[in-house]
Amino acid sequence: MDDPVFEPVAPPDEQARLDAVARHETLTKPAGSLGRLEELGAWIAACQGTCPPRPFTRPRVVVFAGDHGVAQHGVSAYPSEVTGQMVTNFLTGGAAVNVLAAVAGATVRVADLSVLSGTTDAVSAFKVRAGSGSIDREDALTHEEAVRAVAAGRAIADEEVDSGADLLIAGDMGIGNTTPSAVLIAALTGSEPVAVVGRGTGVDDAGWMRKTAAIRDALRRARPVLADPVALLRTGGGADLAATAGFLAQAALRRTPVVLDGVVVGAAAVVAEEMAPGAREWWVAGHRSAEPAHALALSHLDLKPLLEFDMRLGEGSGAVAALPLLTMAARVLVDMATFDGAGISGPA
Repeated sequence: MDDPVFEPVAPPDEQARLDAVARHETLTKPAGSLGRLEELGAWIAACQGTCPPRPFTRPRVVVFAGDHGVAQHGVSAYPSEVTGQMVTNFLTGGAAVNVLAAVAGATVRVADLSVLSGTTDAVSAFKVRAGSGSIDREDALTHEEAVRAVAAGRAIADEEVDSGADLLIAGDMGIGNTTPSAVLIAALTGSEPVAVVGRGTGVDDAGWMRKTAAIRDALRRARPVLADPVALLRTGGGADLAATAGFLAQAALRRTPVVLDGVVVGAAAVVAEEMAPGAREWWVAGHRSAEPAHALALSHLDLKPLLEFDMRLGEGSGAVAALPLLTMAARVLVDMATFDGAGISGPA
């Protein structure tokens, strides 16, 4: 299969952003007094190409699930079978992201890209393989699998936008997935293993050392293919990460705003920006994960997080926690009175 080709990413509408900035000057508050809520509202207006922006009606979370061979080598506190069990938990509404999404007004979809166990047809339509390779000693995917995974993510983004999603959130589920995420971020930011390794699901000191060694060995394999995003995903990523990267890039091409989650989605984002330069202008960082690699990814993408709650669960949970801020930012521009409309004297 041929490598994916992405069309040039058009930036959000600058005139709509300027219109939102100007509208904020007319609202019944001191200029700039809502701080980053004003910036966020202007970004939403730019993404939608209109001011005031339309309040979001169908925020959608897509959780990309996959297992990783490196989890068999002691880099996680949980066994790989938890991934498949959690897919069932998502489907029955029992996971954290389900609860948070219900509060925030979003719905949740799960996509099995490479879960080891069998899953229902409802989530496995785009499945690439059962588990990705152990990246410290072998490629995560074949070239064809990497291309298929990126294409799957693009197709999922298209499905969601075509069905009416006006805001997208990418989530993740996969035991061991913070290890390839750290590899991708380290490779593209030029960082050393000790700068990116975190505790993930809560490994002890011995597990942390094993994880550091695995990242070191995987980086040695990944660095020679840095110039080729698909080869990087093949070598040091996984099907779930490749699909997430395709999803994020395609969302930008479809002019649909995205709230990024933590380190796993952040890793996919740094690769997506390589595949489709300019895609990052369509994303906002929902939070900064407690995982050290995530701060490096956000800095690389020049994105400032909306929240810092020391979250590190994944699933899209940190992004969904920030979703009410986006709702408020849009509603301020839509619903707040102007000085003239309210009969209130403006600034002298």
